[in-house]
Amino acid sequence: MTDQNSFQYSKEFEVGSFQVHPDGKLRLNSLADFFQEVAWRHADSADFGRNLMAENLSWVLSRFDIKATHLPTWGDPIRVFTAGRGVDKLFAFREFLVTDLQGKVLAEAMSSWVLLNTETKKLHRPESVLPVALFDPKLKPDWQPDRIRLSGKLEFEERKKVRYSDLDLNNHVNNTSYIRWVEDLIKSFGLASNNMSINYLAECILGDEIQIELWRNENQVLVLGKVIEKTVFLAQSVV
Repeated sequence: MTDQNSFQYSKEFEVGSFQVHPDGKLRLNSLADFFQEVAWRHADSADFGRNLMAENLSWVLSRFDIKATHLPTWGDPIRVFTAGRGVDKLFAFREFLVTDLQGKVLAEAMSSWVLLNTETKKLHRPESVLPVALFDPKLKPDWQPDRIRLSGKLEFEERKKVRYSDLDLNNHVNNTSYIRWVEDLIKSFGLASNNMSINYLAECILGDEIQIELWRNENQVLVLGKVIEKTVFLAQSVV
């Protein structure tokens, strides 16, 4: 676990009634919502966030590892920390930490991002816009989200149509919507998990019909999403 003092930005939140499961504990997609919000606020505070849209540049989440040890409940105040953790080629890394107000660690996560020109669809090197003080291109974190590989046995599949409420500011499916789909599917099988790794592999837009498959490999659940033959995301959770 990374020391809280090494994080560059933090913000206090309160868990809302609309963000929890029936058992009162925070949903993983709601946890990811907090991560997304604090990442944007940090980026905006250092001038590499929404202002990039004027240059047709956008941050695209590539991989996410989320590990929760003590999910907070409705009404709990929490503090969410974030920091840049270096650059490796085209990937910029961002770490997150969640604690209660006494400093007890509740969850942590690591993410990797790419910088995309929304018009040309070309990737730019992160150091072209990132402040070196926050994302040192000479540093690479020991914890990097891995590439997930599909394995095991196919146990279930369903089709889902992308709705307007699934979209983000770029009119693509929000990264937290994928997490919600995965968590809903895992929960529907009576399984519980406080961890998730997910690879975002292609964009998905309004009206797309996405085929979602659940695979089992011993104590691992893998969830694959694809549109026709294009793989959109692949997630893994230990249950």
